[in-house]
Amino acid sequence: MAEAPSDSNAGAPVFAVDAVSYSYREAEALAGVSLTIESGERVVLLGANGSGKSTLLKMLDGLIFPDTGRIHAMGRELTKDALGDDGFSREFRRRVGFVFQNSEAQLFSPSVREEIAFGPLHLGLPLEEVERRVEDTLHIMGLEQLAERAPYNLSGGEKKKVALASVLAISPDVFLFDEPTAGLDPKTQSFLERLILDLSEAGKTIITATQDLRLAAETADRVIVLGEDHRLAGTGPAAEILDDRGLLLRSNLIHDHAHRHEERGLEHEHPHSHLADHGHEHGEGSREN
Repeated sequence: MAEAPSDSNAGAPVFAVDAVSYSYREAEALAGVSLTIESGERVVLLGANGSGKSTLLKMLDGLIFPDTGRIHAMGRELTKDALGDDGFSREFRRRVGFVFQNSEAQLFSPSVREEIAFGPLHLGLPLEEVERRVEDTLHIMGLEQLAERAPYNLSGGEKKKVALASVLAISPDVFLFDEPTAGLDPKTQSFLERLILDLSEAGKTIITATQDLRLAAETADRVIVLGEDHRLAGTGPAAEILDDRGLLLRSNLIHDHAHRHEERGLEHEHPHSHLADHGHEHGEGSREN
């Protein structure tokens, strides 16, 4: 029978990924990826669409499993058989929380209050503790006025907050975020960035899959880049990786546009982030950063 993570594994990495590969039928998603994530890190998995970052995040949550290679979570191998054991599964789900890119795929309860209560109830917490967590989470997320509303009737930003709240109420050690800023307005994006930093200050491990360079710059200690060949393209401190224009170009995270200046009859290129505002000035020697 598989064992739940214990204090004897306290010094082990949160995740150790060893030569993992995965394919969806004939389509390769990951090819021999190896990496380690330590407790308390803020890590961004950065990559263009289709690079495999969301697939890797699902593996870290035990939703899918490698075709080849291994993943260890908190010192224990993460397998289908291991998660089939009630003790290991309960402890793993308590310690690791996943916020999906599509909030609607995560929300199913009749009300926001019930949505937030579902995770703590599923963990078997006493009713009084569940109620305390629900009230605290509603307050932290600013959702008090929406507590009795049906999640499916909320705006996109509100749904994202409810999805975050449903994970926050579990109080996991590790938060997995899949493209968390997708479709959010600037105010909600800023709220999310502050929340990630606050969770980090509280000692949580944060792993975010995104192609949003700004989010990576604002929230990451370390950046891991997946290339379009589904392999590890680079890893290092956030500032170092985000300043490596060649790596970002090769990974299709920024691209060069050629612009013609009619008054000078000249043409030159400006690097652009896929998600950044494309506005820029054409002063002498200017370029977008």
